[in-house]
Amino acid sequence: MSPANAPNAAPDDALIIAGKSYASRLLTGTGKFKDLDETRAATEAAGARIVTVAIRRTNIGQDPDEPSLLDVLPPDRYTILPNTAGCYTAAEAVRTCRLARELLDGHNLVKLEVLGDTRTLYPDVIATLEAAETLVADGFEVMVYTSDDPLLCKRLEEIGCVAVMPLAAPIGSGLGVQNRYNLLEIVDNATVPIIVDAGVGTASDAAIAMELGCDGVLMNTAIAGAREPVRMARAMKFAVQAGRDAFLAGRIPRKRYASASSPVDGLIG
Repeated sequence: MSPANAPNAAPDDALIIAGKSYASRLLTGTGKFKDLDETRAATEAAGARIVTVAIRRTNIGQDPDEPSLLDVLPPDRYTILPNTAGCYTAAEAVRTCRLARELLDGHNLVKLEVLGDTRTLYPDVIATLEAAETLVADGFEVMVYTSDDPLLCKRLEEIGCVAVMPLAAPIGSGLGVQNRYNLLEIVDNATVPIIVDAGVGTASDAAIAMELGCDGVLMNTAIAGAREPVRMARAMKFAVQAGRDAFLAGRIPRKRYASASSPVDGLIG
């Protein structure tokens, strides 16, 4: 079944990235699970159609003598999104993307992340800009992890990135959306998909991100680190769907006073 036809969302509300449609707005990582079987089961429960793969940490064919992630998440069912996790320089990130393209037979869709330090895992935005410019010029379709700076996100879009992925909170922190007004500003000014990446801890966090108007959510630790990863993956699937529907439906205005559920005009007596 192709990603565009997977039964995870209304077909008229597909996520479009680099001209390709995806029925699920939940993107998931493939690290931190106890084994490949759990990775497969959680990915299926999440309904994800795009899965990220850390090229420097995961075997997708580099070692023919070891189990490959592609055995449980085959590219004919999932869009494999190589990422540059663990890279701390622009040169490292560019080299990793080029390796991924070789391993995946010319695959150009990549997730760029260039980290600033090992303690906070915050992105090095200067190196990220440098790497993004190089990769776009080299023909890559770049989905880029970055800070929640609205000006920087717009600059990455202008460079030619096909999706911008601001953090909600530090990687793996589980703090949830800490920067909702920045995210609103980013979303309001974007013409490419905005996908929250990093910081989600539970289903309500994912729903909040979607209610703010984000186009999708990417997560790994929130699922893989849960007591029951497969159950949490299923919860995240429904949370993303609910948040998207709530955003499209339009919430009522917030008020400081009561408002009767039923009209008071025409009451008898």
